Amino acid sequence: MKVAILAGGLGTRLQEETTVRPKALVEIGGRPILWHLMKFYSSFGFKEFVLALGYKSELIKEYFLNYHHHASNLTINLQRGEVIVRDHNSEDWTVHLLDTGLSTETGGRVKRLGNFIGNEPFLLTYTDGLSNVNIHEIIKFHKSHGRLATITAVRPPARFGKISFDGDKVSLFEEKPNSGEGWINGGFFVLEPGIVDYIEGDHSIFEKEPLEKLALDSELKAYRHNDFWQCMDVRREMQLLETLWQSGQAPWRVWDHVESRV
Repeated sequence: MKVAILAGGLGTRLQEETTVRPKALVEIGGRPILWHLMKFYSSFGFKEFVLALGYKSELIKEYFLNYHHHASNLTINLQRGEVIVRDHNSEDWTVHLLDTGLSTETGGRVKRLGNFIGNEPFLLTYTDGLSNVNIHEIIKFHKSHGRLATITAVRPPARFGKISFDGDKVSLFEEKPNSGEGWINGGFFVLEPGIVDYIEGDHSIFEKEPLEKLALDSELKAYRHNDFWQCMDVRREMQLLETLWQSGQAPWRVWDHVESRV
């Protein structure tokens, strides 16, 4: 099962970073968020990726073109231009890089990815959120209901700490807990190939007409994830993810203990 990743947006709400690079290459702990997502999926055994590129696509292409050399020790003969790769520590990934248009909406990108992948189910996510959701369990849930699409539902983190009172006494203090108010799209999908029939074209926004129509047709099921999920829409959220990584307590770093099998 291939992993499709939407990596073509402008990332306007994080423009302090995205004026010079695509959002997918914004770094956490010295690595692009795109790398964190791919490392996350590969820990579950999924190592073939299809990336929908758009804004500053050349930078993402350059990142992967140079990845093998950057992850290795090198001996370079400057006169002959020969490069010998020594002790490489590169990832065992296959990465398909598709230009899906600068102004194509999310639905259009999903349709183009789906057409490339062909007649097989696939995983889909964005490059703006990290989680410790169990991909094996999402797929198991998806197979159990037989519908076209599974969406991962999460509870959004609260913006501020929560204080509960007993009179004037603070009975409970939680530093930015989950809000507990409703569920939102967490961005980790399992999709059947028939999903492309619900998307008209490049102008289609995946989160609007396609998902709404799937819901009306009873073809959309939700896997509820009650544990860690954090988006990266603004600089404050990027800094939060960086703090978690530097603390050694990043919940999405499941590759240290997840078995790589489906």
